[in-house]
Amino acid sequence: MLEARIPIVGVGAAVAMLCGAIAVHGLPGLPPRGIDVALTIGGALALPWPRLRPVGWLLLGFGWCAFQAGGALDARLPAELEGRDVLVTGTIDGLPLRRDDATRFVLRVDDARLDGADLPLRGRVRASWYDAPAGVPAACERWQLLLRLKRPRGLVNPGGFDAERQALERGIVAVGYVREAGDDRRVAARTACIDRLRESVADGIAARVADAHDAALLRAFAIGDTRGLEQGDWEVARANGIPHLIAISGFHVGVAGLFGVALAWLTWAVFPRLALWLPYPLVRAPAALLAAALYGLLAGGSLPTMRTLAMIAVVAAMRFGRRDGGAAHTLALALLAILLVDPLATLEAGFWLSFVGVAFLMLALGPVRGRLRFLRELGFGQLVMTIALLPLSVWFFGETSLVGALSNLVAVPVVSFVIVPLCLLGVLALLTWPAPAALLLAMAANVAHAQWWLLQRTAAWPGAHWYVPEAPSWATWLALAGALWLFLPRAVPGRLLGALLFLPLLWPPRAAPGPGAFEAVVIDVGQGLAVLVRTRDHALLFDAGARYPSEFDLGEVAVLPSVRALGVGRLDRLVVSHGDNDHAGGAAAVAQAFPRAERSSGEPERIAIGAAPCHAGETWEWDGVRFRMLGPSAETVATAARGNDRSCVLLVEGRAGRLLLPGDISRRVEADVAAVVGAGPPLAVVVPHHGSRSSSSPRFLAALRPVIAVVSAGWRNRFHHPAADVVARYLAIGSELVNTADAGAVRLAFPADARPRIVARERVRQWRYWREGVRDAGAGVRQDAPASTPSQTASAALL
Repeated sequence: MLEARIPIVGVGAAVAMLCGAIAVHGLPGLPPRGIDVALTIGGALALPWPRLRPVGWLLLGFGWCAFQAGGALDARLPAELEGRDVLVTGTIDGLPLRRDDATRFVLRVDDARLDGADLPLRGRVRASWYDAPAGVPAACERWQLLLRLKRPRGLVNPGGFDAERQALERGIVAVGYVREAGDDRRVAARTACIDRLRESVADGIAARVADAHDAALLRAFAIGDTRGLEQGDWEVARANGIPHLIAISGFHVGVAGLFGVALAWLTWAVFPRLALWLPYPLVRAPAALLAAALYGLLAGGSLPTMRTLAMIAVVAAMRFGRRDGGAAHTLALALLAILLVDPLATLEAGFWLSFVGVAFLMLALGPVRGRLRFLRELGFGQLVMTIALLPLSVWFFGETSLVGALSNLVAVPVVSFVIVPLCLLGVLALLTWPAPAALLLAMAANVAHAQWWLLQRTAAWPGAHWYVPEAPSWATWLALAGALWLFLPRAVPGRLLGALLFLPLLWPPRAAPGPGAFEAVVIDVGQGLAVLVRTRDHALLFDAGARYPSEFDLGEVAVLPSVRALGVGRLDRLVVSHGDNDHAGGAAAVAQAFPRAERSSGEPERIAIGAAPCHAGETWEWDGVRFRMLGPSAETVATAARGNDRSCVLLVEGRAGRLLLPGDISRRVEADVAAVVGAGPPLAVVVPHHGSRSSSSPRFLAALRPVIAVVSAGWRNRFHHPAADVVARYLAIGSELVNTADAGAVRLAFPADARPRIVARERVRQWRYWREGVRDAGAGVRQDAPASTPSQTASAALL
């Protein structure tokens, strides 16, 4: 009886193996490889024994995932080779992204040499080629390139995107940029491969659709090519809850499978004698699998694609074996297939959104019969997806959409039954008979254009962007349990009580500073500055990071997610210290998100948003905390036409601690600033000009004697910030020195009755086994920093 209850594969096996993989991702460090191997083998050996199968799958999931993760981390560029020029040879993997400033691509390296000696670096390298020749590199080409490399390392902030986790999941072993040298050359011409075909189809769509944005949408719908979509397009998609429709989703692959079924039906109808050799019912699943697999390859093989292909493959196998395992069993086998082939897929948001979404639909909808089946599945299905995926959306993206269910109610049928079929027919025509392709693509473009116009309007509705403060991980699991409770069968009592389990996730407790106290967060924006200051009821942002020609905007990708994750729903004032890009570039994005915030700047004429000039002597008070603007002085404004000394200098004074935000001032004005600061409670300071030798003079430090000093600098920045002698001066006076390049975002507390203190270093607080380590608890100097441009530094900030 027990053997019949515990099948070797099934829902229980899939859940147990998934739990094993999840346990790995919660570890701060990986076990030794020998233990991984032992657990994997032990788990596999336990599977034939019914009583041990759950434990066997759990151990197999843990050991296999840990083994794969360890191998991926071991394959990364050795730390001692960061900043070195490596001659690599490899093949372009995927479709290169061409922008005005650079071409970005992934190179699958199969040979690497350093100073003529072989280097054991193999795998996928993400690279940028600045001022690359037109049209190069192209998909599938083989190149020899001289690359300046470093290990994958990203910004670490509250609620921020985890680039290092993504690098592990995608197998990125190094990131870097092409060095202009005579060694850069194409080794082999383009060869036949799927990415070459994808690039040809993308070019064919672009050539036949007049509107560039419509063409970009069709390329995304048809082959998963999102290179033409801008940040604003993804904002519209997220506001409507439809990112899964923009790129290839599992439903798209299912439509392709239906094409295969229809083609098989037509073939068997025209040639009925085929049924004597192979009955048509046995042909449908393999035909769907073949068509879906071909389309999945053309679409780039995303995770939802692979999940759908796995499910179709399971159905095909069951049909041939004349078995019917049910929808849940089919989904479980697909999950097992993904976990066995690529257990690190569990690090990706798409994995969870895909499998959890389908599982909830199966649970909530069940077998639906009758003429209104489709309408019920469409309407109620969108409600199920919105509620069920809300915890995951908040966990991965920090936001959800309250209009998503309504938007999907329109977008899903239009995309799935109109746009995608037209795109598929257009792609088929491009590959076989180009003549009708233009008409088919034009029809799809018109529908896509009209739908996007509607989505842009709904994206402006209240609730389209609902940002949720950062909550502990247990709140996400609790909310998922609440969603499960809500959609249990009707006979289960008290189902609506499941909604209460969402409360810790949607309204996490936040302890606001008391009267006379404040908090500050030096946000990790790489080589730049952004500091959030909060009192009990007010918030101020000092600088907003950089924005680069590649449209990589630190204000959008680092500052705003951090501000929202910290629970700041209203920004009272935005201070842009001066006009340099690393301080002012992200201000436009912040101003757009908080249009009512008062704005001021030391160089209002140089920034892209309207702002009043900072005036030395301006003061105001929030919640018992005093704010004093110390610079720029009238003399500095009169004598310095532009530059660092025009920076706003802000002093925040609580009852028991103070914070000085000096921008990029130099020694020329430091003495005047120190004189105005005067005596008072213990002082923390954001190190002027990122620790440059032009600032932090001995006289300045002797006058202030800060107890805490925070450097905001980029990892391996080309300026060698902070300078070694500047670091030595801070340490000599006893300052606690910390660098965002090492620590990630730095949180400071200024209680009303205690000295200022550092309460969190985000790289430590968010420590996981894939996180690049904290090399120095203070702020070491990087003498071997690469000679890269600011835009080159930005290209690697998120890998």
